[in-house]
Parts: sequence; C-alpha cells; structure tokens
Amino acid sequence: MALIVQKYGGTSVGNVDRIQNVAAKIKEQWSKGHKLVVVVSARSGVTNELIGRAKALMPLPDEREMDILMSVGEQETIALTVIALHAIGVPAVSRTGAQAGIITDAIHTRARIVKITGGDIAERLEEGKVVIVAGFQGVTPDGQVTTLGRGGSDLTAIAVAASIKADICQIYTDVDGVYTADPRIVLSAKKMHEISYEEMLELASSGSKVMQSRSVEFAQKYNVPFEVRSSFNDQPGTLVKAIDKTLEDAAIAGVALDRLQTRVTVNDLPDNPQAIATLFDDLGQSGLSVDMIIKNLGKDGKSNLTFSVSTDQFVRVEKVVSQTLKKLGSGTVRSAGEISKLSIVGVGMISHPGVAGTLFKALASVGVNSELITTSEIKISVALDPAKADAAIRAVHTAFGLDKKA
Repeated sequence: MALIVQKYGGTSVGNVDRIQNVAAKIKEQWSKGHKLVVVVSARSGVTNELIGRAKALMPLPDEREMDILMSVGEQETIALTVIALHAIGVPAVSRTGAQAGIITDAIHTRARIVKITGGDIAERLEEGKVVIVAGFQGVTPDGQVTTLGRGGSDLTAIAVAASIKADICQIYTDVDGVYTADPRIVLSAKKMHEISYEEMLELASSGSKVMQSRSVEFAQKYNVPFEVRSSFNDQPGTLVKAIDKTLEDAAIAGVALDRLQTRVTVNDLPDNPQAIATLFDDLGQSGLSVDMIIKNLGKDGKSNLTFSVSTDQFVRVEKVVSQTLKKLGSGTVRSAGEISKLSIVGVGMISHPGVAGTLFKALASVGVNSELITTSEIKISVALDPAKADAAIRAVHTAFGLDKKA
C-alpha cells in the first residue's frame, strides 16, 4: 500500500464524462488498497469565465473579492468528483483549501503558502476514504479566502504531498509528460523520461505551461518527487526529481517559449541606487515579479529602465510604478509593446563554450533579432518579436540536436 497524492487539471475534469473518467482512475488505485488524496482544479474555462464577468463590471476588480469569486470553480469540482466516486461505490469526502489547513499570507490572487496543518485529512484516510481537496486556494490565519495564482493547483498538490509525506505525487494533465519543447509548436519535440528539479524549474518559469514554477520550487525545497502524466492514457510520464549531473553531462534539456510578456519602459527615473531600490521593492511588496532588466543612462541625472513582466500583470505593474514615481518626484511609465521570451535550459551549460553562439546562429538563420537578453548558470533567455517566435523555437530546437533526443 502507498500514500499517493494525485492532481487533475482543468481539462481532465472539464465535463461530466471526464470527471467520471477521473473517478474510475481513482477507484482503480483505491481498490488496490492505496491511500489517496486527490487535488482538483476548476473545470477548464471556468476561472477565465469568472474573471471575464468581473472585468465586465470593473476593469481592475478588488483582489479580495476576486479570490472569493475564483475559489468557486474548484469547490464545484471537488463536490462533483466526490459525487462521481460515491456513484461507483468509493467512500470519499471533499475539503476546501481552508478545511485542508492550507494557510497563506494575505496577498490576494497570488498568495504564498505559510504552512499546511492538513486539517482532518489523516483521520479521513484512516477511515478508508479518498480525500478530494480543492486546488488553487487557501486561507489566511484570520480566515480570509486566498488563491495561489495561475497553476496554483499544482502547488496545492505538491504542498499536500510534502505535508503528509506521500510516497509519490502524480500530476495528471492534458499532456503525457514534459517535452523538449511545446509539441504543438515543435512537432519533433521529444518526451523526457526524467528531468531535474533545476531544469524543470527554469522551463516552468520560462513559459512551459506543464507546471507552475512555484510548485516545482516547493518540490525541490522539500524533496518531493513527482510525475507529470496524462489523465487520458496509462502511459508513463516524466519523473521530476533530484538528479546529480556533472559538468561533463551538461546538455540543453529543453527550449521554452513564453508568448505573453510585455516590455515596460520607465523614463527619467532619478539616477541613484535608492530610486531603483525603491521601485523594485515596491513591486516586490505588491507581489509582482519582473524579468530581463536593462538600465540605460539618460541625461541630467536621470536614467531609463526597460524590463519585462507577464502581460496579465501589466496593469498592476503600471499602477504600482506610477505611484512609486510620484513618490520619487520624477519619471514616467508605459508599455513598450508585446514580446515573446525564448529560453534554453540545461544544467552546467554556462561552462560549455559555444552554447550562446549556437543559440544566436540559430536565431539569425530565421531572421530573428533578440531585443533583451538574460543569462544564468543553466538558462539563456532572449526577448524577440512574437510574430517570429514559432520559427525561432523550431530553429533553436534543431540547432541543439533536441529533435533527436531519446
């Protein structure tokens, strides 16, 4: 017998037939004597529909009320999943994030988990019940409902697995594993049998939609191995775990593409360390992340900044930066247009000569000029014209031999 945490994404529970399919998969494991905690997302499209309704009423709705609204989708799914299990003779009980003891900070719409008490999950498992937990949501110590940001159900599953010391965490989704690139764009992309936490984290933070980056970070911190696999077949997926790679093993693991990035330009910022510190501290305090920062000197003691943010965060970023500039007494902020971010990822690649040359040669072969560039020990990211993004990722994938990767 094993203690298993499973997570099913929105497409996996998208309608009644698919919920029944999930229930059948759960019953198969439960019938073998395994103890199961199952985390589910809102049905595919429900969260976007709720957000659309709110924004039809107000362009920038109150974030506390948005958390109340968006948490509805997962609560529908946990109830329907339990009903489906009851219908086939499986004892099960649903729990909201609050009931499962998922305690978060008070940053609405992108809260961070502070601790997990587990609620009564252990007791219900001992009774032989399957526990169905609402993903994506938690509660502050004073009882305010919060949500964990896009892909937050992944984080819920990993965190629950860590807290109950599960033997394995299985992330069921609409793809059958982690690929060297998005197979919908790069037809020659290959599924990986396993990948390290570090590489998976960089792919996730660079636009790969398979896993939420914070969930991978959490898994690495608490050493929770997890498998990404399809809810529509029984084929093995991709195992994500700690892997010791030497520099001699270094290779490009994959290529990721994030289409939804916006360039933000801040002009006439006071050219001193305190001004920049204040700007990015205010963004951080508001729970907003930035990427690919470039500073240019202006004139008369001013400087100009360009950085990228997720497109869905731009309105909030603009609001926070505008308030900071008013406080500093100088500067303007604006969108400088949409960009796509292409990233290559591989442990140890920074010490291997020729990686950057291969990347830029591949981009040049399809007429792509990189606009912003950032590097780390295991990643190089470039910002480019969204119209050329598909051609760019295909060229880069081929240039690094990923078309032939086993």
